[in-house]
Amino acid sequence: RGLCRCQPCRVSMTVKRRAHGRNKKGRGHVNRVRCVSTGKAIPKDKAIKRFIVRNIVEASALRDIREASCIDNYVLPKIYIKQYYSVEAAIHQRVVRVRSRENRRNREPPQRNRQFPQRDGGGAAASK
Repeated sequence: RGLCRCQPCRVSMTVKRRAHGRNKKGRGHVNRVRCVSTGKAIPKDKAIKRFIVRNIVEASALRDIREASCIDNYVLPKIYIKQYYSVEAAIHQRVVRVRSRENRRNREPPQRNRQFPQRDGGGAAASK
């Protein structure tokens, strides 16, 4: 019945996501970005974005650099990287997880479990 060309098809397709997995909202075209993992070109509004802030030096070499530095209390600069993932790569690397139909409607960001270093003055350095 839906294959007849003389009458418009009245059966509507099911929609999995409200915005079809995009954030375009009235723009006809969006520039493409490259996926960090696969190198695939994906629309910028569909890409899964992660902003990473980390130290230039890893934690093991950080102490050696602080001891060798001639400037007291010098704070090393950080690296700021914005990474784009395609949907397939983000799911494969567990950057995002598959959610149930009810949980897909939840638009709040997930809870962040940040662990702050304890500054009680104790530890191996204080015992020497």
